[in-house]
Amino acid sequence: MAIDRRREAAGGGRPLPEENGSLPAGEAGSAAAATPAVAPPAAAEIQTLPPPAAGSCSPLLLDYDGSVLPFLGGLGGGYQRTLVLLTWIPALFIGFSQFSDSFLLDQPDFWCREADGQGNGTGHLTRGPANHSQSSSAGMLVPPALPTPPPVDNASQCHCHEWQYRIRAGLVQNIVSKWDLVCESSWKVHIAKFSLLVGLIFGYLITGCIADWVGRRPVLLFSVIFILIFGLTVALSVNVTMFSTLRFFEGFCLAGIILSLYALRIELCPPGHRFMVTMVASFIAMAGQFLMPGLAALCRDWQVLQAVIICPFLLMLLYWVIFPESLRWLMATQQFEASRKLIRHFTNKNEMNIESDIKGVMPELEKELTRRPKKVCIVKVVGTRNLWKNIVVLCVNSLTGFGIHHCFAKSMMGHEAKMTITHNFYADYYTMAGIALASCLAMCPVVGFLGRRGGLLLFMILTALASLLQLGLLNLIGKYSQLPDSGMSDSVKDKFSTAFSIVGMFSSHAVGSLSVFFCAEITPTVIRGGGLGLVLASAGFGMLTAPIMELHNQKGYFLHHVIFACCTLICIICILLLPESKNQNLPENIPDGEHYTRKPLLPHKKGEQPLLLTNSELKDYSGLHDSSAVGDGVSENTTANGM
Repeated sequence: MAIDRRREAAGGGRPLPEENGSLPAGEAGSAAAATPAVAPPAAAEIQTLPPPAAGSCSPLLLDYDGSVLPFLGGLGGGYQRTLVLLTWIPALFIGFSQFSDSFLLDQPDFWCREADGQGNGTGHLTRGPANHSQSSSAGMLVPPALPTPPPVDNASQCHCHEWQYRIRAGLVQNIVSKWDLVCESSWKVHIAKFSLLVGLIFGYLITGCIADWVGRRPVLLFSVIFILIFGLTVALSVNVTMFSTLRFFEGFCLAGIILSLYALRIELCPPGHRFMVTMVASFIAMAGQFLMPGLAALCRDWQVLQAVIICPFLLMLLYWVIFPESLRWLMATQQFEASRKLIRHFTNKNEMNIESDIKGVMPELEKELTRRPKKVCIVKVVGTRNLWKNIVVLCVNSLTGFGIHHCFAKSMMGHEAKMTITHNFYADYYTMAGIALASCLAMCPVVGFLGRRGGLLLFMILTALASLLQLGLLNLIGKYSQLPDSGMSDSVKDKFSTAFSIVGMFSSHAVGSLSVFFCAEITPTVIRGGGLGLVLASAGFGMLTAPIMELHNQKGYFLHHVIFACCTLICIICILLLPESKNQNLPENIPDGEHYTRKPLLPHKKGEQPLLLTNSELKDYSGLHDSSAVGDGVSENTTANGM
């Protein structure tokens, strides 16, 4: 009752804001006096803008999704649609580069060719990983994307002057056959795989911070220039050391292209179109994955294949002329002079009349031209209360999703010969690609119905169930299958393992992809590059576990799976702490990101009192003592006057 009396006396019964739009304690009173009371829509979580502090710019300019984007026509403008299309096209080239390792570094069948007196070659054939007809002593069986060079029991078989190869990935020659990376040199194959992934990780972290400081467009264009230099030089490598070093820098530049395009794509779209625009880019990248075997079969040689993969990036040099800087980032960092020029450029391209500016964006922009830009580094997130927790939770989800994906792939594709389901490189490759495609197709309706947080929670629960059942139930089945009267055979265990692996790969891929998108939405514009860099680098660390396990010849594989299974359980709990960003405006600065707070998954029923108070209700208690003191003073005066 004291809270109601205080609210009536101060603001005339202003309705409480939503939880995600609650105001800071020191600013709630001033906001009620300065702005009219407007009830937020029931379907939205974040509608109330934080009041401007002393010396801050107009809230109208910081409300990009509510004022600037509608003024420019949203995605209805032809120029905006063209820019979105330009962010989709490079996804095909990115798909080629990301899956090139499966062909450049595939482990072929090999044997020693020893010439006799008549010039005929003789020797022992050592099968590559996809030839499952040999016993496990002939070679370790692994998935096609990350093959393990086969260990040889007899060391004398590695004493050879000339090796012969039969490559199964459509090429006549690749890195392994070029420099004889077999036997004691097989570890160099894994170092070559490390180089691209490590380059991606460092690239995400560094280019993300640079994109927040100098802009998305410079990072994109300089990354394109340098990937052309390093990528084409890779094709001219003279040894595996040079190849691995240049692949590191190629991965670094590729990370800059991926991150800047992801951020530009998100920042161009209104709230209702962000997810589908991002998913279209994912489907185009998967088209590159599906087309990669045909491209390798046409090129035949690894050097030609590498050049063909990199040369299409030459088209992106035109982006220097046709692609502008992110207007959202310019407005968020208060670069209003550049923003005014870009807005006029948008209106000219869309043939719009500036007089149609109903909300008065341009007049407000003219008033703020003298402001100095305010750029923020991702390090500032350490001082926040909620934002850093949300980013850390999504980074752990991304790491777990991509890390445990390798465990399921290993179980399905062949940690042991009896557990493999295919005997062909292309069948293995397209099985993995098909599962990833099915995962992305399932994400669209699930996220559309359940939202970002609900969809992420559902896919993480499926991943945890598949992992725990594979670790626990299969061991139980294995024990019963050893009993004489059990009626179970090893084939039953293998079928269950394959089924759980498919479900696990399906859901873990969705977890990793959705975590990256979720982080891009809840991270403020001023530090979105750094936030994306962190979550993408976490995904890279998860993918890095695959070549690490291969390098150690699968030692500790079971423990690796157990650790990630435990991480899935922790992630399920942490996902409940995340906000929901579906149909919400993107946060522009760090205070906006702080207003993304947790909301219950299930809405309250009509007439039902929530068990937990919202932030605004808790903050109203700060003036409870003053209100009670005023009330006591009034009652004393009343008694003294005898009234």
